[in-house]
Amino acid sequence: MVEKVALVTGAGAGIGRACALALAKEGYRLILAGRRREPLESCAEEIAKWGVDVIVVPTDVGKVEAVAALFLQVESTFGRIDLLFNNAGTGTPPVPIDELSFQQWQRVVDVNLTGTFLCAQAAFKLMKKQLPAGGRIINNGSVSAISPRPNSAPYTATKHAITGLTKSLSLDGREHNIACGQIDIGNALTDMTQVMKSGVPQANGKIAPESTMDVDDVARSVVFMAGLPLESNVQFMTVMATAMPLIGRG
Repeated sequence: MVEKVALVTGAGAGIGRACALALAKEGYRLILAGRRREPLESCAEEIAKWGVDVIVVPTDVGKVEAVAALFLQVESTFGRIDLLFNNAGTGTPPVPIDELSFQQWQRVVDVNLTGTFLCAQAAFKLMKKQLPAGGRIINNGSVSAISPRPNSAPYTATKHAITGLTKSLSLDGREHNIACGQIDIGNALTDMTQVMKSGVPQANGKIAPESTMDVDDVARSVVFMAGLPLESNVQFMTVMATAMPLIGRG
């Protein structure tokens, strides 16, 4: 039996870290990628306590050379990849679009969209040639792929684009035994989303607190998607805080 290998981007904190830990508990060998080495090393140390093989590869997924180096490391260390969780992402301050710089826009596109594409492309190349061939890609779409927040054009645009990329990868992967799905996450409680408890802008212009959910609920959802046989696929899953104001009129 081939031991499954999973690559998680943005694995140093929040959703990425929670999902990496959950996958390790399921016996996956892990590659942890992200921009900062220190939080990746912290996650790896926890995983290693369970006797699971894990490596850390600091990576800026928005850069072609960095992603190429990442997948060379994956192949040289493990020889294959069974799961790619495209989780790395970034955003911009919630200010009117006319106040955003082009550099801010470009950075979000580079990480959220181009980074997801580059990692998926490299995963396809390895999944097609490895034995046994095939694998699974899960893209983190966010509920912003469904509905925007105020003043979130770069983030929302890239997350809508992820939906199209997910569909294309799913279609193009069929003949190669590569499954691709998307998880759209809403209000998972992490260090970055603590502000939701005190209040965030709403569609009606008001500031209001929002309900959140445990990030481990996201991790369980990703593990479920990952654990299906390649003959089955969760094409799209939305997991969100039940009472968050996504459904309904703003």
